[in-house]
Amino acid sequence: MIKWWVFILFLMGSFASVFAQEIPADLKVSKVDTTFVEDEINILAPSKAAFYSAVFPGLGQIYNKKYWKTPIVWGAIGTGVYFYVDNNNKYNRYRDAFKLELTGRPHEFDGTGENPQLTQASLERAQTFYKKNRDLSLFITIGIYILNIIEANVDAHLPDKALNTNISFNPTIFNMPVTSQAAFGATVSFNF
Repeated sequence: MIKWWVFILFLMGSFASVFAQEIPADLKVSKVDTTFVEDEINILAPSKAAFYSAVFPGLGQIYNKKYWKTPIVWGAIGTGVYFYVDNNNKYNRYRDAFKLELTGRPHEFDGTGENPQLTQASLERAQTFYKKNRDLSLFITIGIYILNIIEANVDAHLPDKALNTNISFNPTIFNMPVTSQAAFGATVSFNF
């Protein structure tokens, strides 16, 4: 348990060191021309969006005005947290029963109550199973948290005005230079 806390503190410290770095002088905006505010791109927006998402998941998406993404982030992280807590509770139940089985004392899986009787090997397999699921849930939740930060940062880098949505599809018939036979092909062009 202590190594998990050390790992989490290490992650938080590394995120803090990334966000605490000073912005170079050539990137700082000293004067903003307010006459053409629509055409200006805020160069600090990606770091703000990432910081907001790191502080509270989904806040970077709200900062980017992509409100529809916030419930997806909350649902994904909430699902991961739910499975972590559920698997941790089951792991603790089977671990406690396993410890009591080793000492010969009664426990919830000894066959006297509603639960079936489980052997010592079954209790050991069950706690191993739920421990693996708990750890997997934790890693997936941390991965979703990191993806939330990355998504907010990338989305802030790509404002809607900077994207050209004029993508064309032009099917053509052309001659193959080697065989002189007609062939059908398609071209897709992207303009940047």
